[in-house]
Amino acid sequence: QVQLVESGGGLVQAGGSLRLSCAASGRTIGTCAMGWFRQAAGKEREFVGAISWTGGSTDYTDSVRGRFTISKDNAKNTMYLQMNSLKPEDTAVYYCAAVSRTGLWYRTNDYAYWGQGTQVTVSS
Repeated sequence: QVQLVESGGGLVQAGGSLRLSCAASGRTIGTCAMGWFRQAAGKEREFVGAISWTGGSTDYTDSVRGRFTISKDNAKNTMYLQMNSLKPEDTAVYYCAAVSRTGLWYRTNDYAYWGQGTQVTVSS
């Protein structure tokens, strides 16, 4: 079992930055592929980005590529999402997820463990 807790969300103006954290317990994230998803009000949960269990590979959805960066600190058992140049359309609840597999994973059904989410609101 892996427990995930997100933090770092909040209200920011367009063009600003936030860094989300996803702290894991119960299992080392060094043996987990992980991802970030988001869900805006009235919409389905969507993929934001993913990172391999070594941290050596990442991928992003097109709308955030070049603005968001995922990283892992296996020693701290924590994953991060650095979000720069934020836009109002980035407003959503952001979730981190983990799965005990190698590779990069893009679908919600690929992940076994989820955090409770953290709200990000970007004002125009």
